[in-house]
Amino acid sequence: MNKIFTVTLNPAIDREFSVPVIAYDQVLRSRAQSIDFGGKGFNVSRMLKSLGTSSIAIGFVGGRSGELLTEGLHSLGIETDFVWIEGETRTNVSIKSTAENHYIKVNEPGPTITEIEQKLLIEKITSLSSPGDWWILAGSIPPGVSMNYYARMITIIKGKGAKVILDSSGKALAEGYRAHPFMIKPNNFELRDLSEMPVDSMTQIVSASKVLRDQGVKLIVISLGDLGAVLLSAKEAWLVKSPPIKEVNPTGAGDSLVGGMVWAFEKDFQLVDALRWGVACGAAAASLNGTAVGSYQDIKALFEKTEAQQLIL
Repeated sequence: MNKIFTVTLNPAIDREFSVPVIAYDQVLRSRAQSIDFGGKGFNVSRMLKSLGTSSIAIGFVGGRSGELLTEGLHSLGIETDFVWIEGETRTNVSIKSTAENHYIKVNEPGPTITEIEQKLLIEKITSLSSPGDWWILAGSIPPGVSMNYYARMITIIKGKGAKVILDSSGKALAEGYRAHPFMIKPNNFELRDLSEMPVDSMTQIVSASKVLRDQGVKLIVISLGDLGAVLLSAKEAWLVKSPPIKEVNPTGAGDSLVGGMVWAFEKDFQLVDALRWGVACGAAAASLNGTAVGSYQDIKALFEKTEAQQLIL
């Protein structure tokens, strides 16, 4: 079986505190708190684990927070192979009101990654890449790292015969997709920015996706939130509508979509069915608290409720 690697360059320990009411200039006392191991690649690994498929989480970690993150992922049954850095893995803090629908979130930028540390990760990726494997590059670029870092990684991984899925944003996505990964997963706003075309209708979304496809990306998947997702390849285009759910927290739903699609690709499902599984995985994640992912049984039930519509290329 092919190996699956998830890469998270700027992970975080996410701490959330629940308070009755958010108030300024006074001490707030938490009634509940939670800790999570934040990172888009980690969310993909969680989804794969729930579907019965293993993956290896790779990235930069450092300090006590890095140790806590590593231990946490191992407790979830996720294998890791990190590059350890001199800096401290960042911690993000959220304060959520239980009486009101408000929150405050503060994200650290993350530690600055040195040239030597960046080189070590490139060397690790070069040595681990093998034909047929899957690499999911997900999330933001940390301080000190060039926006073309994903593009460098994609070139190396492709040269080894493996397939790359890129799920980032902004300049990192713009630089990365020019290296022609197998698949990218922008949302409709990122699609607009990449293609410099309007995306206000399904016809416009397909047209904008075709521009990116024709520039060398084999598969474009556009996540549309509770509307579902669109897939476009060289020969076909599909819209899969999300099944009805009670949304609790959509954070990480797009990552679950990617995890579900990689799982389906490994089983040689048709493209439309891979997208249906991905949308079902995303819907299951959105119906749960935090970054929890759905069970296979729950996802299978949602898969049966997805609706696929073929679009005109």
